[in-house]
Amino acid sequence: MNGPKVSNKVSKVANQVIWNRLISVVEEQAQALVRTAFSPSVREAGDLSAGIYNVHGDMLAQAVTGTPGHVNAMADAVAHFIRRIGRQAMFEGDVYITNDPWEGTGHLHDITVVTPSFYQGRLVGFFACTAHVVDIGGRGFGADANSVYEEGLYLPIMKFAERGEVDRTLLKIIRGNVREPDQLVGDIYALATCNEIGHRRLVDTLKEFALEDLEDISAFILENSRRATLERIAALPHGSATGRMQIDGYDRPIDIVVKVSFEGDRITCDFTGTSGVDKKGINVPLVYTKAYSCYALKCVIAPEIPNNAASLAPFEISAPENTIVNAKHPAPVALRHIIGHMIPDAIFGALDQLLPQTVPAEGAGCLCNFQISLRPRTDAPAPPDAIRAEVLTFNSGGSGARMAQDGMSATAFPSGVMTMPVEATEQAGPVIIWRKELRPDSGGAGAFRGGLGQYMEVGAREGQEFDISAMLDRLDHPARGRRGGGNGAPTTIGLDDGTPLRGKGKQFVPHGRRVEMAFPGGGGSGDPKARDPALVRRDLALGYISAETARDTYGMADSEIATIQDAAARGDIF
Repeated sequence: MNGPKVSNKVSKVANQVIWNRLISVVEEQAQALVRTAFSPSVREAGDLSAGIYNVHGDMLAQAVTGTPGHVNAMADAVAHFIRRIGRQAMFEGDVYITNDPWEGTGHLHDITVVTPSFYQGRLVGFFACTAHVVDIGGRGFGADANSVYEEGLYLPIMKFAERGEVDRTLLKIIRGNVREPDQLVGDIYALATCNEIGHRRLVDTLKEFALEDLEDISAFILENSRRATLERIAALPHGSATGRMQIDGYDRPIDIVVKVSFEGDRITCDFTGTSGVDKKGINVPLVYTKAYSCYALKCVIAPEIPNNAASLAPFEISAPENTIVNAKHPAPVALRHIIGHMIPDAIFGALDQLLPQTVPAEGAGCLCNFQISLRPRTDAPAPPDAIRAEVLTFNSGGSGARMAQDGMSATAFPSGVMTMPVEATEQAGPVIIWRKELRPDSGGAGAFRGGLGQYMEVGAREGQEFDISAMLDRLDHPARGRRGGGNGAPTTIGLDDGTPLRGKGKQFVPHGRRVEMAFPGGGGSGDPKARDPALVRRDLALGYISAETARDTYGMADSEIATIQDAAARGDIF
C-alpha cells in the first residue's frame, strides 16, 4: 500500500489510534499463548507476558494479560538478545530463546522467546513473550538448591530457529533433561507461535496505516509516556523515606530495607541494608527486583500511564551486589518470587510516609504455591495405573486493606496471576484437592478489613505417594496492618496427622496422608472500632468473620450476632 507515512507531525490522532492498536496486537499475542500453551500455569493462571519492541529493543506496548514480574523484567531482555545474537545475524524466520535468570526474567523456569519482525525486507521491531514452565529439570521447582547449576537446564540466549528451521539438536537436549518433555517443547512452540501472530497483526497494521516502519509511532509513544511520567514525578513533594519489613526466608529471617527518594525528575529506590544472599534458592536477580519496584511505584504514582520503556525509565532501582535482591551468578534463584513479591509492600512502607493515606496495608505478598512430584507408592505394591507426574498449582492469600475498601480475598497482589481451578489441577496428574475455601478471620481487622486467605487440603490418588515442594512465606511474619489496623493471619502447613511441615523445601508425604495448609490474610487499615456496622453485619452473615471477632473486635452485641446468624442459616444473607 503506497502513500506517505503517518507521523506525529501529521496526525497525533492517527498515532494514538496506532498506539491503541499495538496494545490490542500484544493482547491478542498473549491470548494466543494462553490458548495454545501446554503448561497449566500459563493456561489457567496467566503466568506469562507479551510485548512489542522497536528496533532498538525499547518496549513500546505490553499485553494486559500477564504479570509485572515477567513483563517489566522482559522490558530489559530484548536488548540482551540484540547484543548476544547481533543484528547482522538476524534473519526473517528467526526465533530466539533463553531462560537466563539474569538476562531473562529471574529464574530458569521462565522461558523467554524473542522474534525479530521484518517488513518489506527490513527489520522493524521485535516481539517477545515469556511463560513459566512446570519443569526445567534439575532438582525441580523449589528452594532446595545450593546454586543455579542444580536448578535445571540452562538455555543461553541462542537461536531456537534460524530462517524458519528449528534447531533439532537443541530440542533433543531439552527433551533429554526435563521430566515433562512434551509439555515443555509444546510450550516453546506456543511461545514462538504467539510471537508470529503478533508479527502478522503488526504487518496488517503497517499496511493499513501506510507505514514503512515503527520509528515515528515509537517516538510518539516514548515521548508522550516519558513526559507524562515526569509530570507526575515533578508534582510530588521532594523527600526520602525508608521502608522496612522482615519475612520468613528459608531458615532465617530476611530483612528488606529500601530508601525511596522523590528527586523532581526521577524516583530512586536504594536497597542498601537488605539481607545478604541466602544459601538456598530464594535469591533475586536485580532485573526482577527492578520489575516489582517499578510496578509498585507505577501503581501509586502513574497507574494509568501505559507501561513501556519510557514510562519505566524515570524509576531508578539500585541494590548492593550480593544482597538478596541483587544476587549474582551462580546464586540459586528458583523461588525469586518469594522475596520479589514482597518488594512492593516494602516500598509502600516508605511511600506511606511520603504520601500518607495513599497505599494499602501489607498483604500476603508472594504467591502460595506448591509443586507435587507424584510416583507409585514404595511402601507396598502399587496398582498398575500409578504414574509419575509433576503438578504445580498457583494459589493466593489475601491482599491488604486499601484506603477506602477492604482487601481482596484470595487474590494475588502484586503478581496478578489467577488462582488455578481445582478441576484443572486434578487433570494435570493423580492429585486430589480435598478442600479449598476461604479462611474466616484471616483478614486483619480494621475500619477496612484485610482480604481473606484460603484453606487447602491436598493428597494423592490411591496407590500414589508424593513429595511436596512448599513455596510459602508469612508463617512467622504475617502481613502488618496500617494506621491501627490488625495483622493478617499467618500461614500454616502440616500433615493431616498433625506433623508440621516447613514453609519451604521439598518434603515427603507418605501414601494415604494429606497436606493441610492455611494461607495468610492481608493486614487491616484503620481502627476496627471505626468500621461501618453494616460491613460487620455483612461479614458475619457471609462467614468472613466469626461471632467471636464480631463481638470482641468490632463490639457487636450477642443478640445482634444471634439474629444475623439465624438469618444466614435461613439463607437471608445480605
